[in-house]
Amino acid sequence: MFASWARQVPAEFVFAVRGPRQITHILRLQNPRVALANFMASGLLGLGIHLGPVLWQFPSNFRFDASRIEAFLAMLPHDTDAAATLARDHDASVRVPAVLRPENRRILRHAFEVRHDSFRCQDFVGLLRAYDAALVCSDSSKWPLPMDITSNFVYCRLHADRTLYPAGYDNAALDRWVRRIKDWARGTEPADTERIAGKARPRRRDVFVFFDNDRKVRAPANAMELVRRLRA
Repeated sequence: MFASWARQVPAEFVFAVRGPRQITHILRLQNPRVALANFMASGLLGLGIHLGPVLWQFPSNFRFDASRIEAFLAMLPHDTDAAATLARDHDASVRVPAVLRPENRRILRHAFEVRHDSFRCQDFVGLLRAYDAALVCSDSSKWPLPMDITSNFVYCRLHADRTLYPAGYDNAALDRWVRRIKDWARGTEPADTERIAGKARPRRRDVFVFFDNDRKVRAPANAMELVRRLRA
């Protein structure tokens, strides 16, 4: 499946892949090595040049545990060679031929989406910065919206909660995100940034933005309009 996706897209296209719920929701980061190896062996490396960031999305009742978070961060591979090495520890639950050799060594990025207020602390931001993982900026009234820059890329998920944008993002809201995206891309931080810790070092950054609206029919239109405004 991963290889099939890679064959269908242009060279500049990348996929962001969500890490398995087995790790984040069931194991809740307790002894995740085999599950992580299975994920890395499942075909992920078959995306080749189209492999983008990996999203680790945690449940709303998952609280910050510094030792558990740091152990997982230390385990995550940060390039495809390291991912292939970890993948060799997969177990028999990988029922298809494991993909254990990347075509070329590439950087592997990780982003953490957290939904509990206990993560609103400098220790968490410090860990993400120490292990070069991004803190996801999730726009929803249901969970925190920190915008701390913790890696060399920014990852945003725009949920457009019904209480904020009943029909999806309006033009004023899209313009706010255009300003933020341009600031991040040029290496600065938006003036309306809500931070937990101090500013990051200024540098140009890749920015990934996803619309996952409550009114999902509006997500494609919002995405296309955002691209239009960014190019204007």
